[in-house]
Amino acid sequence: MDDKIKKAARTGFAAKGTVYLITGILAFLAAFNLGGQKAGKLEVIDFLENQPFGKFILVALGLGLCCYALWRFIQSIQDPENIGNDGKGTVKRISFFISGLIYMGLGFFAIIKAFSQSGSGGGSKSSVIPSEYQQYIFLALGICLAGKSIYQFIKAYKGTFISKFNLKAMSDSKKRKFIKNMGYAGLTARGILVGIVAYFFVTAGLSMSSASSGMKGTAGAFSFLQQNSSGPWLMGLVAAGLACYGIYMFTMSKYRSFQ
Repeated sequence: MDDKIKKAARTGFAAKGTVYLITGILAFLAAFNLGGQKAGKLEVIDFLENQPFGKFILVALGLGLCCYALWRFIQSIQDPENIGNDGKGTVKRISFFISGLIYMGLGFFAIIKAFSQSGSGGGSKSSVIPSEYQQYIFLALGICLAGKSIYQFIKAYKGTFISKFNLKAMSDSKKRKFIKNMGYAGLTARGILVGIVAYFFVTAGLSMSSASSGMKGTAGAFSFLQQNSSGPWLMGLVAAGLACYGIYMFTMSKYRSFQ
């Protein structure tokens, strides 16, 4: 595989890891009333914009996320790792392409945010989806997200994510164990959050009321955990797991092997 593609992929993994690590840390702090906030990807971009040198950070993050999107597009179209064209491979490659679109949009959003005037947003938002189709679209999205949630749990349970690393070449056993633990914790936490978001969308799709109320993401999932647990511990545990996923992405950036 071309070294430029590898570098783009590693840059993308690091950018994605940054988003998830900050999301997890902010939510963990919020769970125990230590500051922070229940944030999704867009809220993380807002958070970074308000930091010292925030504009430069957003540009770097945006470019990194675009690199990750590029890697997903290459995986989907060129199939450099020979995923194949059978049923399972086709579904996987389509999911890579969709992931690429999402992260490309997020990357562009971060870059545009860096060059836009702060405080220019905040206007009322109206749905561009006709109300008569919203329920069906939300139901379909919910089912897809439920499948993604299950896939995260399967990856964690089977440990298939480990095959992305050449762990046998690592002499440090502590490093190998660290990568495995970050992957297990991160994928499990991500599966929980995606599953909750899927529940939001399916509920909205089955509801006869306006489906727009179902448009809740990671921040809404954390609120759900906070409201439906006896204390901050469940939310804090999942938030810590999401931070672990961010760290896992950093290990992907450094140690992932490419065919």
